[in-house]
Amino acid sequence: MPATDRDGPVADPEAQRRHPLLFKAVIRRRQPRLRRTDITVTDEAAVKRAVKAASLGNAMEWFDFGIYAYLAVTLGHVFFPSGNDTVQLLSSFATFAVAFLIRPLGGMVFGPMGDRLGRKKVLALTMILMAVGTFAIGLIPSYASIGFWAPALLVFFRMLQGFSTGGEYGGASTFIAEYAPDRRRGYFGSFLEFGTLAGYVAAAGLVTALTAWLGSDTMEAWGWRVPFLVAGPLGLVGLYLRLRLDETPAFQKLESESARASEAADAVETSTKGDLAKIFRQQWPTLILCIALVGAYNIADYMLLSYMPTYLSDELGYSETHGLLILLLVMVLLMLIITQVGRLNDRFGRKPVLMAGMLGFLFLSLPAFLLIGQGGVPAITAGMLMLGLSLVCMLGTMSAALPALFPTDVRYGSLSVGYNLSASLFGGTTPLVITALIGATGSNLMPAYYAMGAALVGVIAVACMKETARQPLEGSPPSVETPEEAAELVMSQAPEPRF
Repeated sequence: MPATDRDGPVADPEAQRRHPLLFKAVIRRRQPRLRRTDITVTDEAAVKRAVKAASLGNAMEWFDFGIYAYLAVTLGHVFFPSGNDTVQLLSSFATFAVAFLIRPLGGMVFGPMGDRLGRKKVLALTMILMAVGTFAIGLIPSYASIGFWAPALLVFFRMLQGFSTGGEYGGASTFIAEYAPDRRRGYFGSFLEFGTLAGYVAAAGLVTALTAWLGSDTMEAWGWRVPFLVAGPLGLVGLYLRLRLDETPAFQKLESESARASEAADAVETSTKGDLAKIFRQQWPTLILCIALVGAYNIADYMLLSYMPTYLSDELGYSETHGLLILLLVMVLLMLIITQVGRLNDRFGRKPVLMAGMLGFLFLSLPAFLLIGQGGVPAITAGMLMLGLSLVCMLGTMSAALPALFPTDVRYGSLSVGYNLSASLFGGTTPLVITALIGATGSNLMPAYYAMGAALVGVIAVACMKETARQPLEGSPPSVETPEEAAELVMSQAPEPRF
């Protein structure tokens, strides 16, 4: 049987020597030469506008989830019957998890829609739904006022938030990845997670300031509503920025290649069910890899950025303000270095930086929680910094690594499905699972063990993924920053990538 490579059978070396011109022609046909018109030269101003609009939407998403997590104890008192404090907290976190349970449905609706109708339109729609859901929570009467309807309305609007969020991360990361030049995709992608941290910092800062100013009793009476109501104006600003954007160059290229009238009609008539079947049938190995990567990353993310203040107050007895202030300090530091992590993964590759983050959680989680358990500001800060520096390696890299897993024609849909299935199973359930594990075992080190298990899965997933730094997205033309770089690429005639 003849030897093969990924391009097909490999010819006998002796035959290649006898017929060199023939084999050169075959190679040129397999790997056509790049033309200048095949290469996208990015507009830096347009890239910056795209990054700003996508990052603001992401910041709003995590502002919402941040305020809910940081007010979990208060919301438990407001929306659930009085009695056992642990039961109220579990009820509050269960409602937090409800939004994640509905996220895969949102991903399955908005993701394929974004691949058919365009990234821009779907991202504008998800922004509207997110703003409405968050703003509405701030208007819900308490359990003391309307009884059962209070938690029922809370669950409904959390589900609306979760449904809209299902199309947010996949779309925003796809949007930035398709706008950014190949050599700087990690740098520009890191701004998406800068938005994540900014949303958390804004949420933690606002909750801390309100709690310090109003006190716990006033916060429980009405102060908790303020952070949710702020989301309304933020949503309008984000919607304005997104509506000003053009479609991504990669999607425009895809549309131009299939612009015949009959093909356009077929595309409109394609059902979401058919799109999903195509994704699961053709992309299932990559979907599994995506789910493993996102699961490990989300457990670490939610454990540190959402659950930690509750852990410090409920399990270790610190005041809510105390824990939030330390977390704020850590998050501000991560914001200062996250874009540098983006530059690092552009230079050295996505895999080495991701692996550093996964190994950090695998080996440093237990020492970090032992330090946190000792108490005192220096020990708690040191423990949280150990976790934070490991997390920022993932935060600054995932938004460039994940979109590159999938080809352009199914990128939004595949990433939305994979990301949200994983986030639903492992992300939003993290506070609930850890609280239940601590309750069942009595051990305050359960968060560390949970993070270590997730990191082990992440290490395996990173080892299995392909390196995509400084390479074109699959199914998209090369993207460069200057005409000179495009000319250099044409002259070099690198056989890869083929599209």
